[in-house]
Amino acid sequence: MYSYFRLLHSLSNKNNCKIHTKVKGMFNTIFGKHLVLTNTISCGVLMGAGDLIQQEIERYRNVNSKPFDWKRTGRMFVVGLTQGPPQHIFYKFLDRGLPRRDFRSISIKIIIDQLIASPVCICIFFFGMGYLEDQTWDEIISESKKKFLTVYLVDWLVWPPTQVINFYFLKPKYRVMYINIMTMLYDVFLSYIKHDV
Repeated sequence: MYSYFRLLHSLSNKNNCKIHTKVKGMFNTIFGKHLVLTNTISCGVLMGAGDLIQQEIERYRNVNSKPFDWKRTGRMFVVGLTQGPPQHIFYKFLDRGLPRRDFRSISIKIIIDQLIASPVCICIFFFGMGYLEDQTWDEIISESKKKFLTVYLVDWLVWPPTQVINFYFLKPKYRVMYINIMTMLYDVFLSYIKHDV
């Protein structure tokens, strides 16, 4: 009987080892060889998810609310896809230029992120959404001017502490994924601002 349990234990350890090896191989592939694709898709999926969360909040607050607007979520997804490659390139640039994890390097990265990447990403969001909503150029500019400052000020509250964690604790290959997950929560706010709820 004892040998039977030893055999079962031995087989389960071998299977666990195989599963662990496969999962590790998958992670190495998506966070290695296919990192740009992983970052791009995750940007789109998580921006769409942020919009779905915001729509659920809208439905919860208003009993007479409309059903989910899947086209709206699709537009958020597409705009999210456009954010992945620039973020991937930007973080690689920051890590090459400032590879250390000391206070000075992290502070410089955060300042560069807030003064360059943040305004660019906000503009990509408003211009991309406006384009996909068939807004005129003047409407896109007007909405961007009206809402940019609100989004940018909230950006300053959210992202510096988030980026301290990102730049100090995380390996470079996980940076965009971490930011995407945090962005999903931030995208609930963006969806709220964009859709004037």
